[in-house]
Amino acid sequence: MPARKEILEAAGREVTVSNPDKVFFPTTGHTKLDLVRYYLAVAPGALRGIAGRPMALKRFVNGAEGEFFFQKRAPASRPEWIETVELSFPSGRTAEEVVIRDAAQLVWIVNLGCIDLNPHPVRADDLDHPDELRVDLDPVPGIEWPQIRDVAMVTQEVLETFGLAGWPKTSGSRGMHVYARIERSWTFPEVRRAALAVAREVERRAPDLATSRWWKEERHGVFLDYNQNAKDRTVASQYSVRPTPDARVSTPLRWDEVPECDPDAFTIDTVPTRFADMGDPSEGIDEAAGSLEALLELAAQHEAAGFGDAPWPPQYAKQEGEPARVQPSKRRRGTPQKEGVVPPPAPGKRTGPTGRRRTKAPLIEIARAETEAEAMQGFERWKARHPEVAAALKPADVMIDPMRGRSTAWYRIRVNLRNVPEDARPPQEALEVDYDPWEGKDVEAWREEERRRKDRGNDR
Repeated sequence: MPARKEILEAAGREVTVSNPDKVFFPTTGHTKLDLVRYYLAVAPGALRGIAGRPMALKRFVNGAEGEFFFQKRAPASRPEWIETVELSFPSGRTAEEVVIRDAAQLVWIVNLGCIDLNPHPVRADDLDHPDELRVDLDPVPGIEWPQIRDVAMVTQEVLETFGLAGWPKTSGSRGMHVYARIERSWTFPEVRRAALAVAREVERRAPDLATSRWWKEERHGVFLDYNQNAKDRTVASQYSVRPTPDARVSTPLRWDEVPECDPDAFTIDTVPTRFADMGDPSEGIDEAAGSLEALLELAAQHEAAGFGDAPWPPQYAKQEGEPARVQPSKRRRGTPQKEGVVPPPAPGKRTGPTGRRRTKAPLIEIARAETEAEAMQGFERWKARHPEVAAALKPADVMIDPMRGRSTAWYRIRVNLRNVPEDARPPQEALEVDYDPWEGKDVEAWREEERRRKDRGNDR
């Protein structure tokens, strides 16, 4: 019996939704069709965030709790009314990416399994000059929501001081985003340089709340991820549903809502009503493009004061003036001898908290889990067994690492015992949650597929 299909009308076109009854959010029971209808209900707002922009397709073909993959190249089999544009990547390769402009095209990509929407900060008619500066507020583990809101308010002040209008939204995950539309007069490196200046200025104004430090071991509070403005980085756009158990939504806010907002309140069920009742708080963002001149002047002042460039993501070529890409605890200090140790693996495991890398930090591994929630449950059990150790830990001592491969996705929790007296540090114990992402998979077949991908030049 053939699978059921649903035909919807959007933007004057008929669009087919395959397997409409497939459950995409097991916790809430929402189906693929529910997801499509949500995006139709908020289409004007969702399109405001993605229209005319090339988009990487982040596909959850088995729903929010299944594995996902990024597809940069537009599917070869697509309607003639799906627009594409050719992008070049830092690797030198190119790909035709999808460009969405109307609700019919939006329904088409959601039908492919795109739960959230991930556009580039450029328009298809000018791929070299971003029209958006993105401030990503990323809290370190243990930081509570009120501190994130406070940092967002400081970010607004900084942007206004330097001539830009900030437009806030929840990320739909743990943090917040603040966007600023800019004139299309600057390159990606210049926009990133301005974003770094914003991060450093927010840190200067709120040193106890925020940080611009790239290395996790140096962070505290809320990290302002300036590297989200590097070329080829994408961020979940406004009104994106996120792959969380409660189908949370990245929701635009008015600034007067930020001090009291609760991210749990914005879901696939509540946001359409909010949108119908109050409209889109981001309406007007496209008419608010500003200049980066003042921020670039601030960046020049930082550089004159001795603050050079900050680290880039590891997949980017080494940049002129960039500091060493070695985390501070591993840097050699004028000695040829190797420092630190390779922490031992947990019983029954072949690799430990740092793989084969040395570190001077006293690290232990707590959990490897399929989901972040399962990893955190294991961490809570570990804390219950070691209450005095848990009490000595600082938020930055707990590292929750999303581990992503082409066909694997899992979470690891590690703990830095630097704030625990040496004689009170627990040894590396068996993992609280011991998930093997390769269990039941044909590793050799995966490696063969990897070789084929490379041969096809499939750049993600």
